[in-house]
Amino acid sequence: MSTIGIPGLILILIVALLLFGPKKLPELGRATGQTLKAFRDSISGKTEDEKEKKEGTK
Repeated sequence: MSTIGIPGLILILIVALLLFGPKKLPELGRATGQTLKAFRDSISGKTEDEKEKKEGTK
């Protein structure tokens, strides 16, 4: 099983830049990050209520 490595990653980034353009890439990255965060929270069982209680105690 091989890994992507630096050259493969650069190629993927160049293709993404060509497909989506420089203005759309930050939006896509932000949306991906928010999606992953929501997924991790759902896996760990955190809810919005638990987050608010935790933030309120700080």
